[in-house]
Amino acid sequence: MKKILLITLLVVFIPFFVVNIFVRTDEIKFHYVSNEVIRVKNASTNEIMNVPFEEYIKGVLAGEMPVSFELEALKAQAVASRSYVLVQVSKNEDKDYDVVNTVDNQVYLTDDDLKKKWKDKYVTNINKIKKAVTETKGEYLSYNGEVVEALFFSTSTGKTENSEEVFSSAVPYLRSVSSTWDEASPVFEDTSTFELSDFYSKLGLEYNDKITYDVLETTSTGRVKKIKINGVDFNGRDVATKLKLRSNYFSLIQNDKKVTITTKGFGHGVGMSQYGALGMAKEGYTYDKILKHYYQNIEIKKN
Repeated sequence: MKKILLITLLVVFIPFFVVNIFVRTDEIKFHYVSNEVIRVKNASTNEIMNVPFEEYIKGVLAGEMPVSFELEALKAQAVASRSYVLVQVSKNEDKDYDVVNTVDNQVYLTDDDLKKKWKDKYVTNINKIKKAVTETKGEYLSYNGEVVEALFFSTSTGKTENSEEVFSSAVPYLRSVSSTWDEASPVFEDTSTFELSDFYSKLGLEYNDKITYDVLETTSTGRVKKIKINGVDFNGRDVATKLKLRSNYFSLIQNDKKVTITTKGFGHGVGMSQYGALGMAKEGYTYDKILKHYYQNIEIKKN
């Protein structure tokens, strides 16, 4: 009788355990062990949201990188985003917020945002995001004992940029490195066409039937740093911003009353390329190898 009862229990409970262990259909829950929060300013409403640290990383990861990316790329992004916000918290101690929820810092999406965005795929997608966050929980980047300001962007031109060629100062861990994986990015190249009058208007130039331009200075990878257009000097990044180009790696051609501009890459080019991270992950690189490629001579630490 006892033997029959034991067999019956095994028949009933083994499928239960298999389903619950190996087939995860419910949402993974976070368990918070501290009260540390990030003060996130909603740029639209000016509301300040107090968001638990790892919850913030979850919302940033979902906002900054496509959920379809490889898990190791998502994990690299989670660590980079964690490092970035730690620096912002330190910088903004005297403000009433640490970061804004836009590209001015890092895009942060709330659970409500994600439920609207993902609909019936919410649970599957959020579990993948949470897996990347929990498997790197507390990890950040350090250089010489200081937290790394881990800049990142979408797609390089085939190489990333030295920080001083894009921003104001040379940062030892933000060096130009090869990133040939980016050539597979859907935004690696782009072409924009403007009416001649619109082109001049956006740049604040007087109308002229003929465009003359001279690239005065480029970065070591070929991005436009300084350019003279119809006798007026411009910063290459300002031109990209005014014309809403994907990057300041560009060339232009006039065709009668139209101007065609071809760009390469997407974003400022400093730090980790997200599509480069995806390419590395697809080749089998783990998140730590990805991070150590894009941020030179750093350590991965855990708080």
